[in-house]
Amino acid sequence: MKSLIFDAGPVISLATNNLLWILEPLKKKFNGKFCITEPVRRELVDRPLETKKFKFEAIQVEKLIENGILEVVDNNFIREKTPRLLNTANEIFKAYNNYIKIVHFAEISVIAAAADSNSDAIAIDEKTTRFLIENPKIIAYILRKTLHTPISINESNLKEFRNNVSSIRTIRSVELVTVAYELGILDSYITKIPDARKNLLEGVLWGVKLNGCAVSKDEIEQIVNLESK
Repeated sequence: MKSLIFDAGPVISLATNNLLWILEPLKKKFNGKFCITEPVRRELVDRPLETKKFKFEAIQVEKLIENGILEVVDNNFIREKTPRLLNTANEIFKAYNNYIKIVHFAEISVIAAAADSNSDAIAIDEKTTRFLIENPKIIAYILRKTLHTPISINESNLKEFRNNVSSIRTIRSVELVTVAYELGILDSYITKIPDARKNLLEGVLWGVKLNGCAVSKDEIEQIVNLESK
């Protein structure tokens, strides 16, 4: 069966924009599984439940889990693969003779789960992890610019990591809301204001950007122009 593995970021982006409800119709259209890993569940539910600010969002995510919209995946492969991949990823780039920690446990667990189930894609908003999968040389460039120092690359670890992620595709919350827009899932938000559909699309795209999705202003404009044709 097809599957899409979610990192915490896209779920948070949807939750903070009151759009978690779109996951159910998107899942039906996808005709597969929407999954999160146990570490991601802890980020989305357990930890926020201990706060006042994000408790309601955590309750909404828990409801999606209980209703089977999001399925929690957890097995020995994921538990064993995640720390190995994490160590490899965090020992690729070095500055001032020290390796730079660039990724975290939960997002690497998403990669491990995708590898385990041969998933169609992972949904992740965090740009560093996406660059590590898609074009790791960009990370070296960004680190050089940020730290103002040469960055050395452990080519052996980079190759090992790339071998583990070569078949993994990534999408972001910006793509999720764009697809929801294209499918008419967001039509209930269309108003009588001028350019209602364009304003709706711009609104949801900027909403997810301002809540953590790594998408540029130019990308948003390109999506809006393409969808307006």
